[in-house]
Amino acid sequence: AVFGNAIKPNKTVVVYEEGSSATLSCSHSPAASDNLYWYRQYERSKPELLVLTYGSAKEAAVFDVDPRISVKVEKREQIHADLKISSAAVSDSALYYCALQPTVTGNTSALYKNLLQ
Repeated sequence: AVFGNAIKPNKTVVVYEEGSSATLSCSHSPAASDNLYWYRQYERSKPELLVLTYGSAKEAAVFDVDPRISVKVEKREQIHADLKISSAAVSDSALYYCALQPTVTGNTSALYKNLLQ
């Protein structure tokens, strides 16, 4: 059973060339939580919070994890949240999660794998 509103990636695996801009996207229904969280998790590490978007705000709270990270949120029939990493590097290879709750512990499936190869 699925409780609440579903959140889904536009793609589950993405590959970008080093130095290019990488965009990761996910969508959810407008009836879901107003706040959307983006996390990054490196191998053998805990997830780190990158971005918090507030449903009522025009801008997102981007944490000081990486200055190359930005986010764009569009509200249509579904809410689309794009996480952009400018000048992608091999060190950006990780699992990326978007979540409607302030944790990913309840959803252990990876949203994005192998950002760069």
